[in-house]
Amino acid sequence: MGIFKAYDIRGTVPDELNPEIAYRIGNALAQFLGAKNIVAGRDMRISSPEIFDAAGRGIRDAGVDLVDIGLASTSACYFADGQGGYGGAMMVTASHNPARYNGFKLCREQAIPLSYESGIEEIESIVGEGDLVKAVRPGREIKMDITGVYLDHVLSFAQYIAPLKVAIDGGNGMAGKYIPLLFEKLPCRLIPLYLELDGRFPNHEANPLKEENLADLKKLVVKSGADLGVAFDGDADRVTFIDENGRTIANDITTALVAQETLSRYPGSAVIYDLRSSWVVAEVIQKMGGRAIESRVGHSYIKRHMREHNAVFGGELSGHYYFRENFYADNAEIALIKILNLISSRQEPISRIVEPLRKYAATGEINFQVEDKEGKIEELAEEFSDGEVYFMDGVSVRYPDWWFNVRKSNTEPLLRLNMEARTPELLEEVKRKVIAVITR
Repeated sequence: MGIFKAYDIRGTVPDELNPEIAYRIGNALAQFLGAKNIVAGRDMRISSPEIFDAAGRGIRDAGVDLVDIGLASTSACYFADGQGGYGGAMMVTASHNPARYNGFKLCREQAIPLSYESGIEEIESIVGEGDLVKAVRPGREIKMDITGVYLDHVLSFAQYIAPLKVAIDGGNGMAGKYIPLLFEKLPCRLIPLYLELDGRFPNHEANPLKEENLADLKKLVVKSGADLGVAFDGDADRVTFIDENGRTIANDITTALVAQETLSRYPGSAVIYDLRSSWVVAEVIQKMGGRAIESRVGHSYIKRHMREHNAVFGGELSGHYYFRENFYADNAEIALIKILNLISSRQEPISRIVEPLRKYAATGEINFQVEDKEGKIEELAEEFSDGEVYFMDGVSVRYPDWWFNVRKSNTEPLLRLNMEARTPELLEEVKRKVIAVITR
């Protein structure tokens, strides 16, 4: 089955994922975890209630208690797992995918993620072989509302926050449940956009990595005179920020900003960043007295490195931000609080805070359709062997004035290129050279 991915389970409903398969996944998860209880939430997709109910029955039929927190963001589900001391978590969501998709994000205890290599492959095997179990005594279903305790947790990261104007685009996703409640407790003025929960995504795809999905928010920021724009994805665990001039702040720059804010109170701590990030991220971490530690891409790797190094914070180019005091899990609302802390303490516009960090030229992520992905990675390593070559995630090559990383997509026949150089002119020159090798 093609729905079992590197970091989650995801497919189209009902052809790839339906209640029967969901039941088997729930039962297999209960078997794999061997836990007494599993906490579970779901997003606002049209198919989520029936997928959730079927998977929940599978869990309970295995003799495991299901703690149902209802409509929730993925970040809230991770928090519930860690805070409640449960044996694992199941979040029914397809994240930023279009409305016809659904799926699962899975954890063991303390919000430790399950990736393909650390559990999803075994769950896939149980589902495929039909090794389901039915306990003599089914597990209980326990309803629980964690909204209040979750918001208190997010607010515990707030320092001094000024009365800022903040425009927020929820993309009709799960941010719409929490953001209005959160802003009732902040001195800021909320300027809402698409905060109504609607699993059909009527306004735009809930993926803030695509610039076209930020267009409405940018217009609103400029028109309303907001100090900050904020765009969440569908399950509200990723976030992208817009400055007061309507300009996107790259997510690796946000990693540097949050590192600044966090290291000011936790000097000497480790900070994890993914290897696609700008040079400026490590520079900021080191300037603040922190330890900059590079990681391969993916939340399971980032979280593992954070635990290994007791890192206070981690950031990914995808817009995931991870916090030690949040069970090392990602949380977009905490990232928002950290940015509000920073703007408030600096007492200057976010564009002015960001400007010194926009010192290098970068391509962003460029995708190429390549059938022999491994062969092409080897070819790139050979072609650019005069640089510093390493294979942490795909191939990375570093030179004094520029670098690139090319890594495989986990789900498509694509190679993903990221590049950075010290000047725009050099970037254009070396980009042509690397792309020529990828496409020949």
